[in-house]
Amino acid sequence: MGENLPVEHNQDSNADKSVALVQTSEYFSGPLPHPTILEKYETIHPGLADRIMKMAESQSDHRKDLEKKVILHDRAKSWAGIVFGFIIVIVAFSIGGYLLMHDKPIGGLFMGLAPLGTIVGVFIYQNKKKG
Repeated sequence: MGENLPVEHNQDSNADKSVALVQTSEYFSGPLPHPTILEKYETIHPGLADRIMKMAESQSDHRKDLEKKVILHDRAKSWAGIVFGFIIVIVAFSIGGYLLMHDKPIGGLFMGLAPLGTIVGVFIYQNKKKG
């Protein structure tokens, strides 16, 4: 049926041949497209790269403004908590003192110590939460 044909061996075919495969990958991350992509946008539509840059700058300014507002709001909340806590403790101490002076020792002690315990508890909780 099939014939076996003789295989010719060439000395060059036995020589070591090496092939190198080089693969390159590039990764870019940021608010703007890669510079080569930005350049392609500019060639497609002149002025588009500038519009993209202005859009990124506008977004950055907006984000900074929001962060500043959040920080100011958090600071105001913190001060409000301190002021209202102080007012509550002073009022409770005053009521407790009034009750103690008018022969109501249990009510006076409760009104004097309960708000103080609450404020101390909140302070301890906040310190543990931060740490």
